[in-house]
Amino acid sequence: MLVLWRNVLNEHNKHTIHTIELTSNMKSTLCTLNLILIFSLWNVGDSFVLGHNFPSCRNYMSLSSSSSTNSNESMTTPNPNTAPKERGIKSIQKYTRLPIWPAWNGAFLFLLSKLLPTPIVAKLEDEFGGRVSPSFYNPMETSPFIMLVHHSHSFTSFDPLRYFQKSFILPEGFPSHPHRGFITLTYCLKGGMLHRDSVGVKQTYGAEDRHGGKIAQWLVAGAGMLHEEMWDINHEQDGICSKQELFQLWINLPSFAKMTPPRISILHQGDEDSNENNSNDLCNDDVCTIPSIKTPGTETLVLVGEYNGMKSNVETFSPMSILHVKVNSSQQWSMDLSDTNYKTGILYMRRGSCRAGTNDIEIPTHYTATLTSSGNTFSIDAGEDGADFMLLLGTPLYEPVEARGSMVMNTMEEIEQAYNDYNRGYMGFPWPWNYNDDEWKLHVSKNGSKYR
Repeated sequence: MLVLWRNVLNEHNKHTIHTIELTSNMKSTLCTLNLILIFSLWNVGDSFVLGHNFPSCRNYMSLSSSSSTNSNESMTTPNPNTAPKERGIKSIQKYTRLPIWPAWNGAFLFLLSKLLPTPIVAKLEDEFGGRVSPSFYNPMETSPFIMLVHHSHSFTSFDPLRYFQKSFILPEGFPSHPHRGFITLTYCLKGGMLHRDSVGVKQTYGAEDRHGGKIAQWLVAGAGMLHEEMWDINHEQDGICSKQELFQLWINLPSFAKMTPPRISILHQGDEDSNENNSNDLCNDDVCTIPSIKTPGTETLVLVGEYNGMKSNVETFSPMSILHVKVNSSQQWSMDLSDTNYKTGILYMRRGSCRAGTNDIEIPTHYTATLTSSGNTFSIDAGEDGADFMLLLGTPLYEPVEARGSMVMNTMEEIEQAYNDYNRGYMGFPWPWNYNDDEWKLHVSKNGSKYR
């Protein structure tokens, strides 16, 4: 999200006329992030290509892909008589990990990454935080998925540099910014998030006991809205060090749904293997129940879609499954894909490692693997330290994609229109991040999204 925040500010500065001005907090944030991005020039990810050309992670600042081939013919369903039974691994690559929150931890981890093996540094990051990894995909190859960001941070109560940074350089989170044309899934594994938006919704969710099982948020930006995402830091409950870890996934909306009214739902983890999770009903009172399936040696959380007959009741606009999978040491996990049309498959290894696919490729910690597009099953064998990974599966949209800053549309004309609508205040006007709730409510009542 940090690199996107830099992109957002750049795009807003380019498109903004007299109706909106960047706040001093936004300007200082941009300056800080420019310094952070210097580290990415030294810390570009490794890429291993297996039989095709995968876009370099150096190109993460631009997601424009409308000039790419958009032929259904190149992604046609293979002949079932010749199609492989098992999915393979098409490529693996490691994306840049940038230092932030606290940047000094991230800078130290960066130095250690040049001296120590990745698994050791990954364990230190998991314990102490300080880095973010934005994985910018080529959306024409990974449709409907656009980007996955892995955040790992910590906020220590006695850290004097933290309070200087918070007060004068970078607030602890992401002040109000606009979106149009896609969905964000924000999934917390440690700590939590405080959300406020220009529709008038405030939500708190996360992985701690105080969040009551509300572990994720499904935000359909649709026609347009502004939202604010700040870390939920509570030292009374978290202790001296408040650890924060989450994934944020950007999912493209099909063209017919890009101007749908914005809406936000909380994803609540239900009881494992409970019948209530197998309902086809959509979310009740903006809370969606998601199932967790446990077998000997494995645990699968169905954030979106379906696994092994268990369904999440999150409403999607195209077929997909988004799973968080944990597999014990030397155990196997598999998924039947015979009844799906999932041509896109992406695996991100959060912890541990595995060997996967017909070509038996090893996927280490913090690496991203893309799956081949045909096959009825996908399976992995966990390594000695087990395997903890996110698996993204979906049916491609077969539509052109243009993405600039925080807008994702089909054409550049639509991008320009999105920013024009933002400048006119149609999505709402930004508010200072340090507004209290009463001030925010008053602001939104006068300057909220017209699409709500």
